[in-house]
Amino acid sequence: MSIPQHVVKGHGTGNDFVIYADPEGIYEPTADEVRFLCDRHFGVGGDGLLRLAHPEDVSDLDAERAERLRAAGAEWMMDYRNADGSLAEMCGNGTRATALFAQTLGYMEGPGGAPLRLGTRAGVKILTSLGEVPGLGSNVFHIDMGPWKAGESRAYGVTIPDHEGSARGTFVDMGNPHVVAVLEDRTGRSLADDATLPAVADLDLSRKPVVDPVIPTDQNVEFVRVDAIDEHAGTGEAFMRVNERGCGETLSCGTGLCATAVTLRQLTGVGEWTITVRGGTLRVRVTDDNVELTGDACIVGEVTLRR
Repeated sequence: MSIPQHVVKGHGTGNDFVIYADPEGIYEPTADEVRFLCDRHFGVGGDGLLRLAHPEDVSDLDAERAERLRAAGAEWMMDYRNADGSLAEMCGNGTRATALFAQTLGYMEGPGGAPLRLGTRAGVKILTSLGEVPGLGSNVFHIDMGPWKAGESRAYGVTIPDHEGSARGTFVDMGNPHVVAVLEDRTGRSLADDATLPAVADLDLSRKPVVDPVIPTDQNVEFVRVDAIDEHAGTGEAFMRVNERGCGETLSCGTGLCATAVTLRQLTGVGEWTITVRGGTLRVRVTDDNVELTGDACIVGEVTLRR
């Protein structure tokens, strides 16, 4: 096998991963190995695989891209693979799990120390260790997720097989593609008047949502309930569920949380959101230029492989 004998299991608010370090660049996994490791019955189990390697040791990056990451200060790269073995540009929860793992290896300083400039296929992400933060967790990281792009509001139709109804979704590019649909609005602002799908909590997201028009790269799809908005403070609260391309429903999606906050800012003008997912609670701040994500990470344990 082209994977090491010892791997780690970790997660970011329930979005879970098989993780390992490859400082010598000798353990790039095959798609079959990723599928085996992420299989919840026959492998370790995870929504994806995180390989911590130097940029020049990630084979799908050409020398120019690897050098750009290095020039931007990224000694280490998060080589992220979806559970189905496909490559992914970015994973917000994965960056936090990777950063916590890097801390255990001495590659990143602890709370109060220097940030980690982590390479991804969507560029360099800057992570700062905050330690314990009330309401968020004990191993919290702040991530500068970088710039975002959004399309026309509600330009996409969204349906779910075997569900009655539909919704309108907004395309958001967070380095990877998302379509965000608001299904419920408890604030009285008519943010979900065009949605006829069931309530967010009642959706069966084991079924892949259908987006129209089709996005060639495929996409993650987020379904949102807006719970509260404080216009004086400029903050809001929401609940989100997500179906991720390459792995199905996950308990959390970092880039999906950012895409959700971008969409809600577009609809309401509010830029700071506390968003609850099935795996926990995170905070997102959106400006004209970038998105910041703050949330917890956890290393569950180490695994010795027998094959």
